[in-house]
Amino acid sequence: MLNGDAPVLDVRDLKTVFRTRGGEVHAVNSVSFHLRPGELLGVVGESGSGKSVTMMSLIGLLPSPPAEVRGGQVMFGGRDILKASAGELRRLRGREIGFIFQDPMTSLNPVFTVGFQIMEPLRKHMGMRPEAARVRAAELLDLVGIPDARKRLKDFPHQFSGGMRQRVMIAMALACDPKVLIADEPTTALDVTIQAQILELVKDLRKKLGMAIVWITHDLGVIAGIADRVMVMYGGQVVEQAPVRALFADPRHPYTRALLQTVPSVRGERAPKLKVIEGQPPLLGAHPTACPFRFRCDKAHDRCGRENPQRRVVGAPGHDVACHWDPDGAGLAAAGLTSEGVVNG
Repeated sequence: MLNGDAPVLDVRDLKTVFRTRGGEVHAVNSVSFHLRPGELLGVVGESGSGKSVTMMSLIGLLPSPPAEVRGGQVMFGGRDILKASAGELRRLRGREIGFIFQDPMTSLNPVFTVGFQIMEPLRKHMGMRPEAARVRAAELLDLVGIPDARKRLKDFPHQFSGGMRQRVMIAMALACDPKVLIADEPTTALDVTIQAQILELVKDLRKKLGMAIVWITHDLGVIAGIADRVMVMYGGQVVEQAPVRALFADPRHPYTRALLQTVPSVRGERAPKLKVIEGQPPLLGAHPTACPFRFRCDKAHDRCGRENPQRRVVGAPGHDVACHWDPDGAGLAAAGLTSEGVVNG
């Protein structure tokens, strides 16, 4: 991946709202980011920060109603796919943009064999005949490390372990050689040994296939090991974005710093206990006119309650932050919180 490459995916000012009986919920607020060919972008933030909703908004996976994309552009292949018809989006999903969901047991249909479920997009999007699709499905299972691949095409999801089901989901997402792969916390439900195997598998497939990947997670240890660039979300918006080493060495947003301080470090003296971020995530009942993190932030001041900060460039190239506070370049490196010093939580 070259820094000069044009983005394969360019998201600009995306806004998504849910209409509920209690009023509107502004789940995604003016989110902008890009993804270059071959790049792995890590998206982090606590539950409810807007990570998954943002990515599902891009390719029309949210139910409408109650969800509504209120504005923005999603440029892919020279067109704004937010303006695409339902049929165009169906052709786009799977064929050009793959999606791996968090829970493979609920994402796989229990009444169909895994072979049928992998072959379906091959026949629908690629126009393959049944035998050619069967051969390709076996190749995909072999690619993701499932032994006796051709034989296991006849098995049902319940006959696979959790890690193997996740491999099947990856095989399905890769079936049509998509340009972009979106992985929504695909290792959360797995034990650490299987998680490590899946992460190594994704690294290998990325090298072999050269696809761009968006990896959604709340695990900073995972991001430190696989990402090129990190996007931190809070309250439905992007609060910081940086190359992975710059983010761990010199975090500029108080929320990013707080996240890093909650992660166990393998360096330095043993801490008496892990730090926590006091308070609760914000209610998203209105479009934000102030900083959403101000009530939990030890750097907040009067301006934070009057004005929602805009992202500005700081530090290393490609590093930007949405915050009124200026830390003058002070990072967490002195405390030993670097990308090499973080372990999986």
